[in-house]
Amino acid sequence: MVEIRVNDSESLDSALKRFNRKVQSDGILTESRQNEYYEKPSEKRKKKEASRIRKIRKNNRKSDFDFRR
Repeated sequence: MVEIRVNDSESLDSALKRFNRKVQSDGILTESRQNEYYEKPSEKRKKKEASRIRKIRKNNRKSDFDFRR
């Protein structure tokens, strides 16, 4: 449960921004989206493998870019 304290002199906009940052850093939205519908274990494995490959390719692109300099 995310909780923030709003000061008397603080505007509602800044309090809302702090709340959104806190929710994002805790990963509440991503967790709720993952639990939105049932996903078969085989689908989970495929997604996990695909994200692993994407990360590897992204890191390779970054490292190739650094060597070109």
